[in-house]
Amino acid sequence: MGAEPKRRRQLARLEGKAEALDPLIHERVRLGIVSALAVAPSMTFVELKEALGLTDGNLSVHARRLEEAGYVSCEKGFDGRVPRTEYRLTAKGRSALARYLDHMEALIRATRGGRGG
Repeated sequence: MGAEPKRRRQLARLEGKAEALDPLIHERVRLGIVSALAVAPSMTFVELKEALGLTDGNLSVHARRLEEAGYVSCEKGFDGRVPRTEYRLTAKGRSALARYLDHMEALIRATRGGRGG
């Protein structure tokens, strides 16, 4: 009988944490893009595509969503005659990723009953 209120409190804590996740970053491909850009000053379209194992179309769609949100910047140019697209994580994107990771860590702690590692 005493376990039910405790279970409800645990579920309420989890729901609050899960709702705080940024849905734009939470998507697997977009999380991969912002994570890769968080550890590299910049990456080209080809580098991101190869690092994440994506198709041209898949990377284009997800990178555009992140760009529209202001999370990544995109600079298009040429390397000789070859088109070159370079991506960078913006300050807004870096902040969004940090918030996302903080929420994920809190969610993990909550699922472990508040225990640390």
